[in-house]
Amino acid sequence: MGLLDGKVALITGGARGQGRSHAMALAREGADIAVCDISTKPRTTFYDGPTAADLKETERLVHELDRRCVAMEADVTDRVALGRFVDATVEQLGHIDIVCANAGIVSYNSFWETTDEQWDDTIATNMTGVWNTVRACARHMIAAGRGGSMVLTSSVAAFTPAPGASAYVASKNGVVGIMKSAAVELAQFNIRVNSIHPCTVNTPMVINQPTRDMFGGRSGVTHADVEPAMQALVLLPQTMAEPEDMSAAVLYLVSDAGRAVTGVALPVDLGMQLVPPGGWR
Repeated sequence: MGLLDGKVALITGGARGQGRSHAMALAREGADIAVCDISTKPRTTFYDGPTAADLKETERLVHELDRRCVAMEADVTDRVALGRFVDATVEQLGHIDIVCANAGIVSYNSFWETTDEQWDDTIATNMTGVWNTVRACARHMIAAGRGGSMVLTSSVAAFTPAPGASAYVASKNGVVGIMKSAAVELAQFNIRVNSIHPCTVNTPMVINQPTRDMFGGRSGVTHADVEPAMQALVLLPQTMAEPEDMSAAVLYLVSDAGRAVTGVALPVDLGMQLVPPGGWR
């Protein structure tokens, strides 16, 4: 018996990273899974985007756990495509009980040099994309009358602004507003809504050369070069969290263990929000 037997979980940004980890964690507990993602690099990001092969691999891994899986290419900024994905999930899997609005991007620039494209793309994906997902899924969940749970991926940057990431910080603060508003309005339908707030996580968004160069202050640095700077940002003795750490928080929030929790912004951040500017070290 799993914690989520008979449940259906819809996950955006599910081709890799935290999204794939969430899919695996929830499938292991008995949930059937629907995942979507894009297969092209966003125009303003500096790291490689997910691929169709990545999404296919998530689907394969879910099937390997003997769970049903709907995997579709859909951009959360495209309401029509996202609507098709949500409708297909209900048609093929019967209903939606769990929503992980996880899709997100990041780009860096001083706030006065942030381009229109950087701002527009980041807000569209990280904030409007979450709104699109929550709204589309809520309609089905209310109609089904089964209750449910939503977890929106924000960031520790919503508590502790990161220099050079004003669009990202703004978008992740917006996610908190969406979460709290949805929690208030959906409570009458027994639908709980919370957000998680990761620190740096071992995913392609973080593990790439431009990010290492940013932490190191020069080009061509190695991960070992920047570990001291990353360690100074957190309290616990590891430089970054793993996707599975985020998935453990998601599992708590969407299972009966979290049945009394709604409207909560949950940091999963190695203590990052408690570290003063410049670090403890």
